[in-house]
Amino acid sequence: MAKPTPAYFKRLAALAALDDSADRPTKPVLEAFSAAEMATIPVATAQDLELAVQRARAAQPDWAARTPSDRAAVINRFAELVHSHADELMDIAQAETGKARIYAQEEVLDVALTARYYATHGPKMLADRKVAGMIPGATDVRVRYQPKGVVGVISPWNYPLTLAVSDAVAALVAGNAVVIKPDSNTPYCALALADLLYQAGLPRELYAVVPGPGSVVGQAIVEHTDYLMFTGSSATGSTLAQQAGKRLIGFSAELGGKNPLIITADADVDRAVEGAARACFSNSGQLCISIERIYVDSAIADEFSRRFAEYVDDMKLSATYDLSADMGSLASADQVTTMEEHVEDAVAKGATVLAGGRKRADLGPFFYAPTVITGVTEDMLCCRNETFGPLVTIYPVDSTAEAIERANDTEYGLNASVFAGSSAEAQKIAEQLRAGTVNINEGYAAAWGSTAAPMGGMGLSGVGRRHGEEGLLKYTEPQTIAAQRFIGLDGMAGVPRDVFLKLTPLAIRTLKYLPGR
Repeated sequence: MAKPTPAYFKRLAALAALDDSADRPTKPVLEAFSAAEMATIPVATAQDLELAVQRARAAQPDWAARTPSDRAAVINRFAELVHSHADELMDIAQAETGKARIYAQEEVLDVALTARYYATHGPKMLADRKVAGMIPGATDVRVRYQPKGVVGVISPWNYPLTLAVSDAVAALVAGNAVVIKPDSNTPYCALALADLLYQAGLPRELYAVVPGPGSVVGQAIVEHTDYLMFTGSSATGSTLAQQAGKRLIGFSAELGGKNPLIITADADVDRAVEGAARACFSNSGQLCISIERIYVDSAIADEFSRRFAEYVDDMKLSATYDLSADMGSLASADQVTTMEEHVEDAVAKGATVLAGGRKRADLGPFFYAPTVITGVTEDMLCCRNETFGPLVTIYPVDSTAEAIERANDTEYGLNASVFAGSSAEAQKIAEQLRAGTVNINEGYAAAWGSTAAPMGGMGLSGVGRRHGEEGLLKYTEPQTIAAQRFIGLDGMAGVPRDVFLKLTPLAIRTLKYLPGR
């Protein structure tokens, strides 16, 4: 449990899908805990990306020709390798992002869980299926699923293990090749997973990691792949959606969120305090589905706010490669700057800081204390804009109806959370929230970890879904094959054509009386 060694980085860098003959520049990769350079990464060009796509496209048909069960077996071996290499994966995730080890562990477990889910259930999802034909007994219809071809993935820095491969394993089980551009700050997480995929038996061309800037490599992915999966900001997602639309290729994205948590008057305050802390400050708040707004019933608002602030102030922050820290560092100076801007703006306009509200340079250059603010108004930056850091705002409300209305008063719709004394009431509240996932008595992990259920956003929070059947079949082209027998559409042997055409409307109307029609 320590920062990875130079030899480890060198071995992984050799796995990048780059033209070996190129004399190229390199980019420093920093250890987030210290901001010190720990490695460099070769910088790819658009030509590197094009070559990777060409190689992927050449290799993909043989992969697609294998049975889904054969492909799934490779992904199942990968899942087992993830478990056996968990410590080194957690090390690299911490080194590149500064996250606490408990959240690096969360990533590793999620990668293995998602891979195992698609390895187990993917073949059944992809199996040919018969559906009702136009004319019972005379029309046989079969639906099958063909892979898209080469899937492009643009993955972010905040969950560089999970988001580099959770979409990729579904695409691979479906018979596609994958070309991925990881974030420039976290390329080695994607390469570490590539190493394990190759060890599991996946041909290298089928998961090609091309590290480089989004303006170059990201643009080339949009221009050359057959489907695009993106995780990142809503603004960038909108631009990529337009570019994918011009090429008429499929597009899916998980984007930003300003996620709400509702606490009712009869909620268990102890449970709400602990659950809210995890919901707000997992991965230092740098999580698309983390909570940034808390709506708490006025009857318990003072008690909750006081106890929540005390709990947050007691959280342990440290730059350590063990499981002792409750929260780690932010990932970069840019994230710290955003935190400072949002907190200072709120305080200057009259908000009150209940906990945190300051940098922790004593711990490292990118540390910022988990922060709780109340008295936030519409003119403050943190009111509606996603902070994407360890900042949450508390709003007392006079009723559950008000809480629901204010929770839904956003252009985003990714995740939400409900803590209530009654399960029935919590379910009723959840059904009224405009969000792709809603967690009850938990901030985000219950929905995210349920890999059989779709995960994604409404509004500015995204397009499409990952996880579940939707997360795999989006990487396919459904094909319908219909075989007509005995009766043609223009007549039937032994029946005069004019009689046949007159009887056809009556026959079609009577179909509604058949089972399943």
